[in-house]
Amino acid sequence: MDRTAQLTVRPTACDIAYDPPSVAGSLHVRAARVLEHNWTGASTVPSRGLYPHQWSWDSAFIAIGLRHVSPLRAQTELETLLDAQWGDGRVPHIVFNPSIPLRAYFPSPDFWRSSTAGRAAGAPRAVQTSGITQPPVHALAAWLVHIADPGLSRARGFLTRVYPRLAAWHRYLLHRRDLGSGGLASVVHPWEQGMDNSPCWDAPLSRITPAPARSFRRADLDHRAAEDRPTDLDYGRYVRLATDYRDGGYADGSGDFAVEDPAFNALLIASEHALARIARELGATGTARHARAQRLTAALIERMWDPAEGLFLCRDVRAGELVRERSVSGLIPLMLPGLPRDISAALVRTTASEHFGLGNSTRLVPSYDLLGEAFEPHRYWRGPAWFNTNWLLEWGLRAQGEHRRANALREAVLDIAQASDFAEYVDPYTGEACGATGFSWTAALTLDLLHGRTETTALTGFEGGNPG
Repeated sequence: MDRTAQLTVRPTACDIAYDPPSVAGSLHVRAARVLEHNWTGASTVPSRGLYPHQWSWDSAFIAIGLRHVSPLRAQTELETLLDAQWGDGRVPHIVFNPSIPLRAYFPSPDFWRSSTAGRAAGAPRAVQTSGITQPPVHALAAWLVHIADPGLSRARGFLTRVYPRLAAWHRYLLHRRDLGSGGLASVVHPWEQGMDNSPCWDAPLSRITPAPARSFRRADLDHRAAEDRPTDLDYGRYVRLATDYRDGGYADGSGDFAVEDPAFNALLIASEHALARIARELGATGTARHARAQRLTAALIERMWDPAEGLFLCRDVRAGELVRERSVSGLIPLMLPGLPRDISAALVRTTASEHFGLGNSTRLVPSYDLLGEAFEPHRYWRGPAWFNTNWLLEWGLRAQGEHRRANALREAVLDIAQASDFAEYVDPYTGEACGATGFSWTAALTLDLLHGRTETTALTGFEGGNPG
């Protein structure tokens, strides 16, 4: 019996290999049951209703939590995703389950046409996927999954199998997506960055003519209120961008939307450091990857750091300028090793400032500036607090030696995850649940925080508690 099944069927058992004894109804057991409910046999859906397929960065976060209850299932989660990798190295943001009706989610496989429109880019023929990507958390996830049970990982050849795929993924991002010629990866669609309708995209998207409303049907509004979701105007622009990208054979470089995002690149840097650790585990030195990560960190600072704002800003590659919006994305580089002390200190101050309110007006960091003109506490990525970004910030605070703040954020994540029934996201002021409940990455990262950070700081190679 799988370890997650053991945990949910016999919650008081004391012989669970990867878990401390748990009390029936505890937060630990409830989180594990969410992951069990959302497991499909080879991967985990974010939620059964709203997101019925496999999502890329969701699976990375899910694997990080799953490793505590079933390292085998965590490895399988990542392997299933990487089996859908394209020949050019990109990891698609959705892997579609063919048993799910097309009308259940839009854009569906018949919109993306990956096996035909993506043929020149090496899209797989045996599985249908989207044609865009998501933030590259995967190498970091793979390393954390490995150290959860090194014996199982080595016996299965887990790292041997995933390392070349992860390396190809990074090559794609660092070469095909260096659209600003500054050494960093660009996203070509807001969905790629993961924070789908952040106000950071408003200015770059304003150049895009939206697709006619009659040309598509939004399935998301069947599940959630319109006031919590992107507007029809924004959605029309998303569809236009995706359509043009598809009709261009998913070739990079010619689209009207290209943005360098601090969180996307910070996660790429953290995963480069993790790839160096994986390379060392497999017998190489990893020195070149650590050096590349350091160069990327320098480029991130040069191209996106704004000392006056005290955070990193997105860079609109097409306009050649920074986007003057404060987003949680600009705080995520806090998790990186090697940041100059003045920058890390400024980022810490900004988390507690009136713009994000951590420890003052809010217990979780909101996705967008509390004082921003576009702030909406319930609308998708335009103000609500998300559990994955707060997990990353908890890591960053701990990495920078801010243990008191990190402990307070950890407790807030655990309390609000429990009270909200593992919500997709919450009102940053009240903690009111928004979006889906029983959300997989919320449950997974709850499990990870319940297990603490000892193994992360001791075993991931992040010097001084930093990832790296």
